[in-house]
Amino acid sequence: MANTAQARKRARQATKQRAQNASLRSTLRTAIKKILKAIQTGDKTAAKTSFQENVSVIDRIADKKIIHKNKASRHKQRLNAAIKSMA
Repeated sequence: MANTAQARKRARQATKQRAQNASLRSTLRTAIKKILKAIQTGDKTAAKTSFQENVSVIDRIADKKIIHKNKASRHKQRLNAAIKSMA
C-alpha cells in the first residue's frame, strides 16, 4: 500500500487511467468487429463504408498510445486487404 500522499494520489490516478484505457481498448475491438462483420456479409460497399468509418477510431486510439501505431497500421492493412480480396 502507498505510504506517502504522492504515492496514494498516483495510485488513484492509475486506477482511473486503467479504466479509461480498458474502455478505449473495448472500443477498438468493437470497431474491428464491425468491419469484420461487414466483410463476412459479402457486401463490398458496406465493408468499405464500415472500414472508412472505423479507421479513425483505430487511429485515434493509436494516437493515445493505447496500442502501438504499428499494431494499428497492421490491423488496418489486413482489414483493407480482406476488403480488396472480396469478389
